[in-house]
Amino acid sequence: MDHRTDRWFRGRVGEESMEPDVRSWPRYSRAVFVALATIMAATVALWGGNGEAKSVHRSPSTKAASSKSPVRLAAVTDHLPIDPDDFVTQIDNPLFPLKPGTVFHYRGSDEVGTKAETMTVTERTKEILGVTTTVIKDVSRLNGKLYERTYDWYAQDVDGNVWYLGEDASYFEEGEVVSKEGSWEAGVDGAKAGILINADPRVTDSYRQEYLPGEAEGMYWVVGVGASKTVPYGEFNEVVHTLEWSPTEPRIVGEKYYGPGIGLLEERALSGGVDVVKLIKVDQPVD
Repeated sequence: MDHRTDRWFRGRVGEESMEPDVRSWPRYSRAVFVALATIMAATVALWGGNGEAKSVHRSPSTKAASSKSPVRLAAVTDHLPIDPDDFVTQIDNPLFPLKPGTVFHYRGSDEVGTKAETMTVTERTKEILGVTTTVIKDVSRLNGKLYERTYDWYAQDVDGNVWYLGEDASYFEEGEVVSKEGSWEAGVDGAKAGILINADPRVTDSYRQEYLPGEAEGMYWVVGVGASKTVPYGEFNEVVHTLEWSPTEPRIVGEKYYGPGIGLLEERALSGGVDVVKLIKVDQPVD
């Protein structure tokens, strides 16, 4: 799962398993669970223990699985060679638009207390594997105290898929950095880029968001499209609903909702915690 889900849910579970703990998940339809089980099994079949895909394709937004399968398997795309010519300079995917100067404000709570997160789309860029990425500054506070500061690196390809190329994470205690856990960069120490959100999400789409063996192996599955969702910031239609899970933290499962024209609306723990974070405000840049 990507850093925002992982930061709140990390370290809240005990004994590990190689399968997600579904006992505390909401009551989704049987069809959704069947699809998830199919995706998990297919993902295992597609990937070896070293993370190398058995087959690849070039168009993550349009590639479908075999006609015999209802699942569009796209998890292999993040291990394709990165070609800088396949990327554009702006991130305008409606489900994750990143216009420099925009600031997203989130509020939430968990068993520890209240949380506040501010995600700022900076004017800065960082070149990774020849791709110019947009730098996002993400600051999280727990009970008013600085908990984490992360610089995240995103880019969009010509098909509209938003790629996740790494993050520089710092965790704080009493104002001092105590850990850099979760930091990674595509092309360094075996880390490979993934897709944060694809261009045309359909139910049962599955993508690997990040890959650093044993450290960052987050994945997501699309489980709903076209619904409505209300958060403190407003009501949204045509919302995309995803579930996230990682083989490195198999008992932690989260869900996210993306609203067209805005991006991330809400994220919630389904197992491994009682965390929830919702969008409360968006500061738009002044043109």
